[in-house]
Amino acid sequence: MHSVFIVDDHPVIRLAVRMLLENEGYRVTGEFDNGVDAMQMVRESPPDLIILDIGIPKLDGLEVLSRFNAMAINLKVLVLTAQSPALFAIRCMLSGAAGYVCKQEDLSELMSAIKAVLSGYNYFPSQAINPLRHQDQQSAEMELFKSVNDRELMVLQLFAQGRSNKEIASGMFLSNKTVSTYKKRLMQKLQANSLVELIEMAKRNSLV
Repeated sequence: MHSVFIVDDHPVIRLAVRMLLENEGYRVTGEFDNGVDAMQMVRESPPDLIILDIGIPKLDGLEVLSRFNAMAINLKVLVLTAQSPALFAIRCMLSGAAGYVCKQEDLSELMSAIKAVLSGYNYFPSQAINPLRHQDQQSAEMELFKSVNDRELMVLQLFAQGRSNKEIASGMFLSNKTVSTYKKRLMQKLQANSLVELIEMAKRNSLV
């Protein structure tokens, strides 16, 4: 029986995934609502599979993936998230994830992904393998986004969700000064003149 960790800050999602897994004969050996606790437990008792959301507090999913990838443990990680695959799927793949499923998909999609990943296959949406062609403006913006690192992308998403500097700093264990630095870098890299422009660009590219 395969052991699974679920890492998601939404209790309802964790419950739904747990019920699905247990009905299919999997054993859920850990549930976590933040990246720090998940990292600690993986070090102590690594499971066969980790189902990981990206937008989790303390350590976001991309940072967790990066750290998992650096550990000398053979971990299989399946990302289950509401984030746009156009921007995030390829980043997850490059950070060592074995699969990527959007929460908007039917639960049968999740089960297909779990079976594929545990069988040694990768499971990613087509956007990660063959990026879609966008309209001219979006295409140019997607090129700009390539210069944005994972941490900056998560900060931008939180700004787009209406979070303040203080809220972002608290949720990501950063100082207010660091968040301000990220905002300046984002404005430079994405060629935006204001936070409003940054947020509009984030919305155009499905970050919220």
